Amino acid sequence: MLDRIAASLSSLAPAEQRVARLVLLDPRIFARLPVRELAARAQVSKPTVVRFCRSMGYDGLADFKLKLAGSVSEGVPFIHRSVDADDKTSDVMVKVVDNAVAAFLQYRNAASTVVLERAASAIAATWQTGRRIEFYGAGNSGIVALDAQHKFFRLGVTSLATSDGHMQVMSATLLGPGDCALIISNSGRTRDLMDAAEIARKNGATTIAITASGSPLASACHIHLAADHPEGYDRYSPMVSRLLHLLVIDVLATCVALRIGPPLQPLLQQMKDNLRAKRYA
Repeated sequence: MLDRIAASLSSLAPAEQRVARLVLLDPRIFARLPVRELAARAQVSKPTVVRFCRSMGYDGLADFKLKLAGSVSEGVPFIHRSVDADDKTSDVMVKVVDNAVAAFLQYRNAASTVVLERAASAIAATWQTGRRIEFYGAGNSGIVALDAQHKFFRLGVTSLATSDGHMQVMSATLLGPGDCALIISNSGRTRDLMDAAEIARKNGATTIAITASGSPLASACHIHLAADHPEGYDRYSPMVSRLLHLLVIDVLATCVALRIGPPLQPLLQQMKDNLRAKRYA
């Protein structure tokens, strides 16, 4: 985005060039300041700031700043760099947080809403027919599977989560048409998860994979939600893939909740009331 602004400088009006140079000088500051302050720093009028944003192809200042903030976040220092032994605590915090933020933004920009719609529709159909959805994962993905069960259980979706390979294979054997198996794996190469996916699919259940693009698990399931974030193990690397998978689950759960609609509201309220009564009795 910044390269495109720099390449457009010569074609801009002199006043808009001053706005462009202000962006290039410090994009993070530009994304945070109000239009009055931006105009004062560039020595132009407020409409000129908006006109510059529109000349770059954006709807206005708000849209430009939103895209700029996303671009800057994806290009911040430390992204995808491992933590070193001599890092200060402040360095560690920046590396870990920026790594996660960048992964989320990259997923947002690359995710297929069509595939998300298919996955949400499949899960909603499972709920409507009273069938069950199962979540399988191993290692860190097993933690995500448990979190997914918790989220969907609150929606009234009959669900089960397991991180044990033998349990996954046995459970997948009991699935049938109308059921749904959601398999979570960063590498998409875990043998037990592959076996469970193949068994569930053979028995007629809908299979959904949250895994890396091009992995065996991705091609073994009906629906593939691409979540690409390679982890490095030569030095300590924050386990961002788990956070990314949790984010995908959050998106799916929210989409399914919206499909269920008004019938879900009294159920959620009753759950809250019961938990509150138990917690503070």
